[in-house]
Amino acid sequence: MVVNWLRENKVAAGILTVLRLYIGYSWITAGYHKLAGGFDASGFLKGAIANPVKGPDGSVVYGWYVDFLQHFALPNVDIFNTIVPIGEFLVGLGLILGCLTTAAMFFGLVMNFSFFLAGTVSHIPTDLFIGAIILFAGYNAGRIGLDRWVIPFIRKTAFKGNKAVKHNV
Repeated sequence: MVVNWLRENKVAAGILTVLRLYIGYSWITAGYHKLAGGFDASGFLKGAIANPVKGPDGSVVYGWYVDFLQHFALPNVDIFNTIVPIGEFLVGLGLILGCLTTAAMFFGLVMNFSFFLAGTVSHIPTDLFIGAIILFAGYNAGRIGLDRWVIPFIRKTAFKGNKAVKHNV
C-alpha cells in the first residue's frame, strides 16, 4: 500500500522531489569538492584496511570487503580517484535534475554501502533510508523532473518491439 502510494501519488511525487533535491545536493557537492580539490582515496583506503569494522567480540565483520580494498582498490587507487568523484557528481546531477532518477539513486546507494562497509557512518544511515524510499518510488521520484520526458522516450525507443512493457506514465 505504501509502495503504491510512493509510486503513483502526485503528492508523493512532490515529497519525493524535495527528498531527491536534498540528497542530490549532498552528492553533487561532495563530488564537486573532490573534483576541484585533488581527491586522493589512498588515505581513506589505508585507514579502512587498518581499522576494519569489528563486531562485539573483536572479530572483523566484513573481511571480504577488507580483502577487496587491500587487494583491488588500493593497488588501483588511481581508478578510484577518478570514478568516485565523477560518480558522486553524476549521482547528484541525476537526482537534482530528476533524470534517470532510479539509476542515479541505485548507484548512490551502492557507493553509500561501500563507504558504510569501510566503517564510515556519518550521515550514511539517513542517506540509505532516503535513498531506499526514492528507489522504491521508481518513476514517480523523477516525475517532477526530466524523467517526465526521458523515461517515456526510452520506453518508446528502446522497447519499441516489446509489447509487454507497461506504458503508464
